[in-house]
Amino acid sequence: MAAPARRLVRPTLFICDLQEKFRSAIHEFPKVVSTTQKLLKASQILDIPVFATTQLRGKLGETCPELGLDAEGGIKTKAHVDKEGHKVYVIADAVSSCNPQEVPIALARLRAEGAIVTTSESFMYECMGDAGIAEFKGIAGTVKEWNQATKENLSALCSKM
Repeated sequence: MAAPARRLVRPTLFICDLQEKFRSAIHEFPKVVSTTQKLLKASQILDIPVFATTQLRGKLGETCPELGLDAEGGIKTKAHVDKEGHKVYVIADAVSSCNPQEVPIALARLRAEGAIVTTSESFMYECMGDAGIAEFKGIAGTVKEWNQATKENLSALCSKM
C-alpha cells in the first residue's frame, strides 16, 4: 500500500493587501482577518509558505498583524500566477471589498478564468489530501477550534454567492 500523500504539491498561501487602513472600509473586515488567521495556522501545521503583499505601504501602512484580502486586486494577481503555470485557489471566506456587491462578480470572473473558488476548510482538507498524513490531527483540531468562527465567516462573507 502506498504511503499517504498530500494532494496539492507545493501549495503557497498568498495574502493580498490586508492592511490596517482598510479595516474601516472593507465589508466584514474582522471576518476576513479571522479566516486568514485560520489559514495561517493551517499553513504552519502543513509547512506551507506564506507570502503577503501591501499596497502603497507609505500611505496605507503595513500588513495587519493578523494578515489577507482584496477581491479586485486578486484578479490581476491571478493572471500573473497563471503565466507561471500555477493553479489558483481563491478562498471565498477570506475575500471582501469595500463594496460587498462586487465580491460575487469578482469571484465569478476568477472562476471563469480558471481559478478554483473554495472555502478555507475545503482548501485545508484539499492540501492534506489524505487523512493518513501526519498533520491530519493538527488540521482536524484547527477545524474544530475554528468551527463557530467558520460558520459566522461563511454566513457573513459567502451568503450572497
